[in-house]
Amino acid sequence: MAYDAIETPFGKTNKIIGGSATYVAYAASNFVRPINQISIVGYDFAKEEMEALKSRGVSLEGVKIIPDKKSFFWSGKYHLDMNTRDTLITDLNVLADFNPVVPDSYQGSEFVMLGNLAPRIQIDVIKQLKKRPKLIAMDTMNFWMESAMDDLKEVLKMVDALMVNDSEARQLTGEFSLVKAAKSIMKMGPKYLIIKKGEHGALLFHGNNVFFAPALPLEDVFDPTGAGDTFAGGFMGHLAKTKDISFENMKTAIIVGSALASFCVEKFGTERLKEVSKAEIDARIQEFVQLVQFDIALV
Repeated sequence: MAYDAIETPFGKTNKIIGGSATYVAYAASNFVRPINQISIVGYDFAKEEMEALKSRGVSLEGVKIIPDKKSFFWSGKYHLDMNTRDTLITDLNVLADFNPVVPDSYQGSEFVMLGNLAPRIQIDVIKQLKKRPKLIAMDTMNFWMESAMDDLKEVLKMVDALMVNDSEARQLTGEFSLVKAAKSIMKMGPKYLIIKKGEHGALLFHGNNVFFAPALPLEDVFDPTGAGDTFAGGFMGHLAKTKDISFENMKTAIIVGSALASFCVEKFGTERLKEVSKAEIDARIQEFVQLVQFDIALV
C-alpha cells in the first residue's frame, strides 16, 4: 500500500494510491470476499482510500498505521513503448520497518499471495501461518535476485506458485529458453510457474504442461503500473472463488487475470479498477476467448 507519482507519454499524475497489495485487493474483490490485507502505511495514507477498500470487502485488520512516518512512495516515468521505465524516486519510509504480523482472524486463509517484498519478509509470513493454505503464490523481482538470492531460494521451496516476468525468469536461472528456465525454476520448489510477458501475454507451466494466454490488443494504454499485480489479483481471486487449483482451472484463472490487467492499464492507478463492473469483466473475458478460439479443418 503506497503512493505513486507516474508520468507516461499520455499524461502525468501527482500522488495517487498504489502498491501491489492495493491492486491485488481491488482485482480479487471482484471474485471473493473478504480480502485479508497485510501491509503498513503512514499517517498520510488517505482515510477515504481506506474506506474505499473496506467497501470492496477488504479487511484492514492486518494493516499497520505508523503515526509519525509517511507511506512508501515511488515515482516513475514510462517511455513510449510502455515496457521500459525510469524510477525517479523511491522513498521506503514506513516500509523500511515492515515486520508483518498475521492476525488471528486471518489464520485459515486458503489462498495467500505474497507481494514483491524482501524474501525474508515472505518467509516470515509463511512461518506465521498455523495451517498450510491450499495455495501460496509469490511475486519477486531482479533486485532480490541480486541482493538476497539465498533467502529467495529458501522461500521458493515454501511456495506453490511463482509469478515473474520473462527477464526475471532468465536472470533467476541463467537460461535464455523460457521452457528450460521454467523447468529449472520448478526444480527450485514451485509446482506452478507463471511467466508474464507484458503486452505479449503470459505463460503457465506445471510439470510438462504449458499454457499460453495472449494479452488483449488495446487501443489505449495510459498506465501499465500495477498491471502485473492486478493480473495476480484476478488470478488468485478466481482460484479462491472456485477453490480448484487444477491445471485446467489455472488456465481459466490466467485468462481472468489477463482480463483484469487489461482494465487496469486503461486509466491511471486504481481508477479503472474501482469502477469496473461484473458485466464489463464478463464481456472482456469473452473477448479473450474469441481472440484464441478458432476452428480448423485438416485436408
